[in-house]
Amino acid sequence: MGGRNQTPVVEFVFLGFSGIPNSHIYLFLPFLAIYLVTVLGNLMIFTLIQLDPSLRTPMYYFLSHLSILDICISSVTVPKILVNFLYQRQTISYNQCLAQMFFLSSFTGTEAAMLAVMAYDRYVAICKPLHYSHLMSPKVCTILAMATWIWGALNSTLHTALSTTLSFCGANQIHHIYCDLPPLMKIACNDAHINELVIHIATLFVGGGPFFFIILSYVFILSSILKIRSANTKRKAFSTCASHVTVVIIYFGNGMLNYNRPSAGYSLGIDTLVSTMFCIITPMVNPLIYSLRNKDVKGAFRKVLESQEKLKHHDTIN
Repeated sequence: MGGRNQTPVVEFVFLGFSGIPNSHIYLFLPFLAIYLVTVLGNLMIFTLIQLDPSLRTPMYYFLSHLSILDICISSVTVPKILVNFLYQRQTISYNQCLAQMFFLSSFTGTEAAMLAVMAYDRYVAICKPLHYSHLMSPKVCTILAMATWIWGALNSTLHTALSTTLSFCGANQIHHIYCDLPPLMKIACNDAHINELVIHIATLFVGGGPFFFIILSYVFILSSILKIRSANTKRKAFSTCASHVTVVIIYFGNGMLNYNRPSAGYSLGIDTLVSTMFCIITPMVNPLIYSLRNKDVKGAFRKVLESQEKLKHHDTIN
């Protein structure tokens, strides 16, 4: 009981990279490269959607939001990791930890909801094509997009509020590479059963709700596609969903591993790998999936390159 009167924790120490000797030397450049590819790749997608009139459709409107979310998720975690590598000290202040947790929970919750909205867009396009322009009007799209951001913010407010009820009694070593509620609960010295119950319920709604909605949407989509007689039309319908399905599998697969792993057989190395995959690698992979598998995006990219070449040629002549 005496340990409960210790000085309050003012900073935390991340142990995620402690098993890698001289990690600051070997990991700084790879993490910097990943971050730059993530930001530039997602900015490219976002810029192409804004520049090319052919991409100003509901599907690409939501994709532009997804690109911004991926930049935000990566920016919440990676810059702090890079700074810690430079200073060779894996620490974060208590207030920075809460802020990191708030924004990370907000953006990841928003992304889950955004992927559900994108599934709804595909459902309307394939199952109710005659009503598409009405059901997915600009006003509806704006409301849906804003609702996903609010959904994520409410989720993060709950998680951050729960974290403020935790007491650490001097324990400040987090078995993780960034601040998140589950690893913080593991080092708390007060009873965190209510926190655990609430986080499981929140995860069920914030993660499980959108995932179930996506599965349901694709059951109807698949049913509609199988009724199409033309093989070419079937192929086109499948291709419009392929990138989204790939992103959904990667995002929710990594998310489930990150937040719903059994505590038995816990490994710091596996935890670090899963956390890296979820919040650092996934945001980098998403723009690659949409650019490599999407003819419209590749076509828009070629248009931009051709227009730049024409401008250079014109400037050279003048």
